[in-house]
Amino acid sequence: MKCVICKSGDTREGHAKVTLQRDQSTIIIKDVPAQVCENCGEYYLSEDISAKVMALAENAVMHNVEVEILRFAA
Repeated sequence: MKCVICKSGDTREGHAKVTLQRDQSTIIIKDVPAQVCENCGEYYLSEDISAKVMALAENAVMHNVEVEILRFAA
């Protein structure tokens, strides 16, 4: 698919580092499967992967984590 950010790159299967913040919590999730733009590096997550990422982040926030770094595991 064409990247909606730079409009010139095509996306390819790859992995992304997702950083999420809420209040005082910062959660970094590495090696998340994504479509990554070959030009600008913007990434796009599928609905299933996005749901898993959000569940990981929500769990960290519920446990009052200030900073957490995770590796994505399917």
